[in-house]
Formats: sequence, structure tokens, C-alpha cells
Amino acid sequence: MTTGAPANTRIAVLGTGIIGAALTRNLLGNGFAVHAWNRTRAKAEALAEAGARVAASPAEAVRDAEVVITALTDGPSVLAAMRAAAPGLRAGTVWVQTSTVGDDISDLVALAREHRLSFVDAPVQGTRQPAEQGQLVVLASAAPEVRDTVRPVFDAIGKRTLWVSEDGESGASSRLKLVLNTWVIAMTHGVGETLALARGLDVDPGHVLDVITGGPMDNAYFQGKSAAILSGDYTPSFTVDNAEKDARLVLAAAARANVRMDLVQAGQQRFRRAAEQGHGDEDMAAGYFASFAS
Repeated sequence: MTTGAPANTRIAVLGTGIIGAALTRNLLGNGFAVHAWNRTRAKAEALAEAGARVAASPAEAVRDAEVVITALTDGPSVLAAMRAAAPGLRAGTVWVQTSTVGDDISDLVALAREHRLSFVDAPVQGTRQPAEQGQLVVLASAAPEVRDTVRPVFDAIGKRTLWVSEDGESGASSRLKLVLNTWVIAMTHGVGETLALARGLDVDPGHVLDVITGGPMDNAYFQGKSAAILSGDYTPSFTVDNAEKDARLVLAAAARANVRMDLVQAGQQRFRRAAEQGHGDEDMAAGYFASFAS
């Protein structure tokens, strides 16, 4: 989606992994000036050809930025990057936090207040392909006066924005992200265990797909993950390690809410087992291997 963003609208992206790199490319393609930083510099340098200016430090990346986007692995990584960015931050800068960090964002909110930043809780729903295509769903919580600033940014990276709350500091969007991840975890292991049992019982997986495809049990997620498992192509859209981290965040939030999450608990253990077997950097579909001895 074209935003018509002026070329001098400067955005800093901290974190250029699978999602952060895709966000950066889409922002550049929509006319934003982007300064990118990543702990592993080579990942940020890969974006230079697309027009990103690569920063040597978070502080350099955010200097004079109107919007700072964090797209990192977890809450501690986000905190560390933003603390390192502090010397370059200006009061009034909008901080858009897109990472999955759990339901307790109090440390992030405190940091934003300390530096007088406008905090936007905005985790994104989607993995590599929708991120690259600018088809993410942005789960945004922001004060009304900040929305005009971030709307063109969200239009550049996503197919739609769901405005969850008018209070970015409440964590409403981050809580919604955990609920959605619960469904993703269930679907991932549902596909993996189904095909694992087919293998164990010497059932043709083609027959499984034939029955499910086009029927009420079918969906794009089933098709994508079953294709990965059957082809053995585990190029990551979202890694096993990150999925295990997200499962732990769901479990921690559920425990605080006194909600039992038996499936997520089992799913977290499966992801951990797959990681211990050497599949941590592969797509989360590789949780399939947790069904078999290493």
C-alpha cells in the first residue's frame, strides 16, 4: 500500500531479523527514510542495497528519528536496545514496539516515560511471507493523538490495523498477541502430530491431505505447514526457538491469570525437544521431530 510518506520522514528500525528486515524493505518501498541497526551488523547491511542507512549503534540509528520501531526477539532484547539507544532519543519520539514480549510491558512503559517517548504497543500477526508482502495485521494500542503519525507506517507494513486500545501503555495489544499465539501453537502441533502418527502407522500422508483439503478441517496454515513437513523444507518463517519462547510467554501470562494451558504446556515441551534435537533455527513446523527419538 502506498502511503505517500515524505522522503525525509525518518524511521529507525532496531532489529532486522526475519520480521524487522521485511518491515524495513516495505518502509523503504513506501518512501520512508530508514536507519537500521542489528546486533549482528551483517543482517542490517543486507538492507543497504534497498536504501537503508546502516547504523553502528542503536543510539546512532534513533538520532533525529520521528518513529523508532523495535522488532527484536523478546522483552530483554528490546529493553537492552532501547537503553543503548537512549543517548540518541528525543522527547516526543514515537516508539512503536512490534515484538512479542509477553503480557507485562511495565518495564518498557517505564523506559518510555523516562525518556518522554510516545509509546505504541503494536505487536504484529504474521510470519515471513506476510511480512515480506506487507500483509501483516498490526495489533495497535495508541493514544488518539499519535495515530496520525503511525497510521502511514502501519499502512506500509500491514494489510490492516486493528486498533485494540486507546492506551498504548496498558498492554492490551500484547495480551491479544499471546491469545493469538495460543492458536498458532495449537495448529502447528496439530499438523505435526497428525503427520507424525501417519508416519508411525505407515499411513500415506497423501491420503491425509486428500481428505482434509477442501473440507471443513482445511486452512492455509495446515497446507503450509504440512507442505514444509512433507517436503523437508524447514526454511524459517518463524523458528522453533522463537515459538518455544512465545509458548513460555503464554504460559507465564496464563499462570498470572489462573488459567490452565495444557496444550500450550505440551507444545512448549515439544518445541524445546525439537530444539534439543538441533532444529531450533528451523521453521516451527520442525516441532514435528519432537514426536520421534533423536
